Amino acid sequence: MPSITRSRSGSTERRRAVEEQILDTASRLLAEGTSFTALGVQHIASQAGIARSTFYLYFADKTELLIRLADSLNATSFDIASTWHPANGLERLAGTFADVVANYRAQSALLAAIHEASAYDRSIREFWNTRLEPFRDNARKLIASEQKANRTPPGIDPDAAARIMVDGGDGFLLRHVGGTDSTADNTAAWQLATTWWYGIFRRPTRPARP
Repeated sequence: MPSITRSRSGSTERRRAVEEQILDTASRLLAEGTSFTALGVQHIASQAGIARSTFYLYFADKTELLIRLADSLNATSFDIASTWHPANGLERLAGTFADVVANYRAQSALLAAIHEASAYDRSIREFWNTRLEPFRDNARKLIASEQKANRTPPGIDPDAAARIMVDGGDGFLLRHVGGTDSTADNTAAWQLATTWWYGIFRRPTRPARP
């Protein structure tokens, strides 16, 4: 008598393989220059070698597919960024940003799709905003810790500064990888690092505003 456990395991593996095939196909089509708006479910299905109806067994729509693709990208960027601490200094921060820039560039087509869709799809916009929150929270904690140690000026608002750092950095990186080649990446990383370092963490103390 066939093993029920083995049968279920095989079914799960086949389902996972088809799901990965769909994700890989969509990622490839975006990398080849197809815009997210023009990327139809039928085209994804045919390129993946499945029926259109099969696509909907795995994803509710293109939006869910895009969110699944974006999940891994965001997790990787956070893994890179969260390794840095102000005690590591400016040079290490620049190196961290160089790694983040490289990650953005490697996934530039996917990032372009996310921000293309964000312009008209509220769920994508809310998803990306939510995914940036761990970056903001990490920045808030670092700023507050440095203020407590008297290394960062007390007049800096951690929440406002974190939003400027993270949201501004995300927007800059998207435009950078979408509009320049990789020869400018080290410069971009250094400028981001010095902006964070001298603009926030080691900002010169000034007289309080009246």
